[in-house]
Amino acid sequence: MSELYLEDLHVGDRFGSDTIEVTEESIIAFAREFDPQPFHLETKAAEQSIFKVLSASGWHTAAMSMKLFITGELKLAGGSVGLGVDELRWPQPVKPGDVLRLETEILNVRASRSKPDRGIIRIRNVTTNQRVEIVQTFTAFVMVQRRLPAT
Repeated sequence: MSELYLEDLHVGDRFGSDTIEVTEESIIAFAREFDPQPFHLETKAAEQSIFKVLSASGWHTAAMSMKLFITGELKLAGGSVGLGVDELRWPQPVKPGDVLRLETEILNVRASRSKPDRGIIRIRNVTTNQRVEIVQTFTAFVMVQRRLPAT
């Protein structure tokens, strides 16, 4: 798929992704580095937690979702430049063996008022597991290049 510019995007467009399989090793490695809470690090501690099983940090879920977004079907010209995220939610925990997939929907498309070479899209990202349970949602504003007129 070729890179997309603002003019190529429309409200309601949807883009999918490949998948990521979550492993116990990846959960523990991320937690050691960035969120060292016992229920992310140790099976026994996780069994005593509200999760009852080892669970990925929400920030690990967000990082995996970012990879799915960047490597997914929505290829923005010049890359994805995030301007902000709203309404980040983790309604279900991510566990070892889960297989994550992301869907991105375009909610709004507009040209920048101050920079004629770019625009802003508002997107909704929904990450699901292999049972199609939602494990993360958020909306975001992303800067997108516009096609420059031929000179």
